[in-house]
Amino acid sequence: MKKNTLILIAKRILSSLIVLFLMLTFIFFLLRISPGDPSLKFVSPQLSPELALKVRESFGLNSSLLVQYKSFLLNLVQGDLGISYTYRIPVTSVLKDYVPFTIVFAISSFIIQITFAFLLALFSVKRINQFSDKLLSKLSLFAFSIPSFVLGVFLIFVFSELLNLFPSSGLTSFDHESFSIINKFFDYLKHITLPLITLSLAGVAVFYKYLRESLEETFNKPLVLNLRSLGMSEKKIIRKHVIPNAIGPLISVAGVELGLLFSGALITEVIFGLPGMGSLTVNSILSRDYPMVIGCTFVAGFLIILSNLAADLVRAKLDKRVFKEILN
Repeated sequence: MKKNTLILIAKRILSSLIVLFLMLTFIFFLLRISPGDPSLKFVSPQLSPELALKVRESFGLNSSLLVQYKSFLLNLVQGDLGISYTYRIPVTSVLKDYVPFTIVFAISSFIIQITFAFLLALFSVKRINQFSDKLLSKLSLFAFSIPSFVLGVFLIFVFSELLNLFPSSGLTSFDHESFSIINKFFDYLKHITLPLITLSLAGVAVFYKYLRESLEETFNKPLVLNLRSLGMSEKKIIRKHVIPNAIGPLISVAGVELGLLFSGALITEVIFGLPGMGSLTVNSILSRDYPMVIGCTFVAGFLIILSNLAADLVRAKLDKRVFKEILN
């Protein structure tokens, strides 16, 4: 099985690297054929054309596309993502300041999604076809259909503007440094509550739907019915037999969702002014900071690949038949 595991990892990594390479290549050429010149914001009409030419040369934009692409590939192989046009420091140094928040933000949302979806699905499946079960199914469909930017603006309007319960943007208050440790924690919590709700609601609905159907299917299996007839308690049946059998189909969805969270926090971070990779990506696109856009794309793609690989390994560990599916 160790050999199969290594083959699975190698196959997944190879295919993922190819996809990541093609994605970076596409972004590279798309940025350069798009209208606009990133060097123009660093020069003015009063300055000489020679200075503007030197700025373009410093950005490496005077060469042909193929020469630029060759230089990009050589640097990428060496782990060099270039120098940011805006920050004038290596892209990797800038990313170190923004990526950690996005990772923590996405993982926190993922845990919230799984936890609430599991509790709601367990509550619902015990009341199949009752009013509460039907209501939760309709509410989950409604929650999934709400765009995150609409939900974010709505939450800000209600809870920040009308009720003044939560801040509308940022991660900390202006006087955050003067707070005690406990007050700092609650200050973070107040600022992150609305963004977490915005990012998590649709995911809760998705996980709830999958868990609800999987739990219902497991509850109706002959094994569970037989255990009930033997007098085993409902709690023990759920804990030892229903839950382990129901979570298998969810793992693939969980891997995809976690990957989407790493890249999909962009809109939420922009709406709430959070210091994450989403805000950095948008600002880099608007300022035409080519190296930074490439760097953000690379990190987002890498995190998606990592989360999907982890999901495949967990599935393979739980169900040996997955090896055959993936290796074929």
